[in-house]
Amino acid sequence: MTIDRAVLMFAGFMVLISLALGIYHSPYWFLLTAFAGLNMVQASVTGFCPAAMVFKKLGCKQGVAFK
Repeated sequence: MTIDRAVLMFAGFMVLISLALGIYHSPYWFLLTAFAGLNMVQASVTGFCPAAMVFKKLGCKQGVAFK
């Protein structure tokens, strides 16, 4: 799996988990959804993604977007 796919999968899981927690537990979990969205926008503009650095250290192959 490449870093790009790992980051997209991680972001998707964070959004889905925070939505479920927001619906069934507390609306404050929607803040995690907002944080994930803002982080994706920031990463697309600057190219800096902390999750990509973590996945790189875990041994994922380099992709096109995050190097």
